[in-house]
Amino acid sequence: MMSEGGSYNSKKTDDICEDYCGQETTQAALSMSRIRCILRGLDFKAYVLLFVIVPTCIFGIYLHGQKVSYFLRPLWESPPKRFHDIPHYYHENVSMEKLCRLHDWGIREYPRRVFDAVLFSNELDFLTIRWNELYPYITQFVLLESNSTFTGLPKPLVFANNRDHFKFIKPRLTYGTIGGRFRKGENPFVEEAYQRVALDRLLRSSGISDDDLLIMSDVDEIPSGHTINLLRWCDEIPPILHLRLKNYLYSFEFLVDNKDWRASVHKYQIGKTRYAHYRQTDDILADAGWHCSFCFRHISEFIFKMKAYSHYDRVRFSHYLNPERVQNIICKGANLFDMLPEEHTFKEIIRKLGPIPSSYSAVHLPAYLLDNADKYKFLLPRNCRRESD
Repeated sequence: MMSEGGSYNSKKTDDICEDYCGQETTQAALSMSRIRCILRGLDFKAYVLLFVIVPTCIFGIYLHGQKVSYFLRPLWESPPKRFHDIPHYYHENVSMEKLCRLHDWGIREYPRRVFDAVLFSNELDFLTIRWNELYPYITQFVLLESNSTFTGLPKPLVFANNRDHFKFIKPRLTYGTIGGRFRKGENPFVEEAYQRVALDRLLRSSGISDDDLLIMSDVDEIPSGHTINLLRWCDEIPPILHLRLKNYLYSFEFLVDNKDWRASVHKYQIGKTRYAHYRQTDDILADAGWHCSFCFRHISEFIFKMKAYSHYDRVRFSHYLNPERVQNIICKGANLFDMLPEEHTFKEIIRKLGPIPSSYSAVHLPAYLLDNADKYKFLLPRNCRRESD
């Protein structure tokens, strides 16, 4: 049957959106009609899922995705190969010959020469503590400074501007500078590797030769003086030896663990030894010094390092750099980057969750630090407040 003024369509439908879809003709209007059709077919639970739960999950992943990734690390990354731990024997009243034999090493007729080589950024306080700790045992200090951070930011030549503070080291210092490449957006580890290669070249100009000992470590990774004295006097030590350091954060109040291993000592070989900061052997000497990360006097130094070092990608939000927040984090012993512990087992991750407990022990710290406790009180327990300028 044909209706008046139109054609007859015998096709039947139960489409709840027929009225909309039949009336709209433009493409944009048709698209909107389809969306309205879909929404009309959803119940209340579907609305909650679509507009509340899904956006909340997406926002949660944006805020805490890094935490989830670190917590699940044991599932996608195996623990590194275990080190061969070498027991460390020391007492100031025990002879060097006895100490060497306790390590199953021989004793030399005279000590080896020792070279200490570092890349320098702005760690004046820790450089002072380091050099005073090692001074009696070092033949030559080698320091390279760049006018660029690892992230390509310009920086002043801090050491060059403060050389008068280090007159005691002048006769034993090989100092060099290198211009940064200032390549924005480049992986910071590329610039770091570039500077370490330059340090290797500077080291060769310092007079180092075969069988000399070379310390490879960052400024804030300080071998104890007695450890270096032991290695320079003992014969038959491993050709490459990592040093297990006590690992502190912000000051010597917050002991993280005793697992730091990146510092190493090498029997130098011309044409073979290359300056590096990664694992190079399985041998490690226990209780051989201190690593104090982010151990600065001024809040501005914390913020500078957060923006300058190789892990700048951890600054995921601008408020991480707020000075008041940084100060509060320091006194709590919490994480500046709001990260979970970087561990390879769920047991270790869970054990280290939350702020680092305070330690009130200041025993067996660098002697120069304790001799000048008033000057360096910010590094000692119960002194978490930092200078603002």
